[in-house]
Amino acid sequence: MKRVFLKTVAVALAALAVGNAFAADITGAGATFPFPMYAKWAEAYKKETGVGLNYQSIGSSGGIRQIRAKTVAFGATDAPLSGAELEKDGMVQFPAIIGGTVPVVNLDGFKPGELRVTGTVLAEMYLGKITKWNDAKLAALNPGKTLPDQNITIVHRADGSGTTFNWTDYLSAVSKEWADTVGKGAAVKWPAQSSVGGKGNEGVAANVTRVKGALGYVEYAYVKKNNMTFLQLQNADGKYVAPDDATFAAAAASADWFSVPGMGISMVNAKGANSWPVSTASFILMYADPADKAQSAEVLKFFDWAFKNGKTMAADLDYVPLPDALTAQIRSKVWSQIKK
Repeated sequence: MKRVFLKTVAVALAALAVGNAFAADITGAGATFPFPMYAKWAEAYKKETGVGLNYQSIGSSGGIRQIRAKTVAFGATDAPLSGAELEKDGMVQFPAIIGGTVPVVNLDGFKPGELRVTGTVLAEMYLGKITKWNDAKLAALNPGKTLPDQNITIVHRADGSGTTFNWTDYLSAVSKEWADTVGKGAAVKWPAQSSVGGKGNEGVAANVTRVKGALGYVEYAYVKKNNMTFLQLQNADGKYVAPDDATFAAAAASADWFSVPGMGISMVNAKGANSWPVSTASFILMYADPADKAQSAEVLKFFDWAFKNGKTMAADLDYVPLPDALTAQIRSKVWSQIKK
């Protein structure tokens, strides 16, 4: 796997805040999932154009609130709005990047990807039905491994989160009990008795790193940034796979983006021998008739540049850039709806 060194959130934001007196910085807010990618794109875009990006990595629910309050030029969410919501709000929606959500653990003596888990067993862990790492079901999936007699502490998002929406969408797809008792959403009532919340992908990663025996979920860039230990997951074809750009791309390969209004498809538990089961897109929200048309135009210029020039940067962070054919459709079918 590629080794990537991401700048800290504080450093990235500080770099992006250096302004050009003659260029109005773009404002956006929302998902923490794509933040490492947006920060890298923005740094390069600033150098080339002089226009910066002031992006608040506050979670998908916060991004939806901010764009609805019209305090930013775009919102970012990993939990796509429905066609009815978009129509009511007068907004358009399009994907910007594809990545994956990954189960991460704090267990001494194990390398990343050394341990395996199925979706149903993972759901039982999150339901609080499997409470020890040496549980017989986990041992059966990992023959020859000496699992510790250690309590499992579930780490989850404390804020409204598109990462949580996609994670619970996956758990609902693989576990009827989870679907019936908890369901999917940007915020849910976590049933495991031993659990702790963290704000943003950053907060979940920090808590998993801090708590021995922890099990959490974060976007893959945060796994790499923090050198975290991840679990291999069994996919819909019964194959165990590790997270990386190739397995995320495999899950996205058959996506029918325009099958639902707003392109808000789910890629969880996608078919394919190489597909990562919790692959997701991150979406951008903009007004079709923006109050500040100049800012809106700058947003489109930024993403147009990123789609054309940001593929290598995306791959370096193990995100999957959108194919050219899809970005051409976004320009013609979605951006054309935004008044200039």
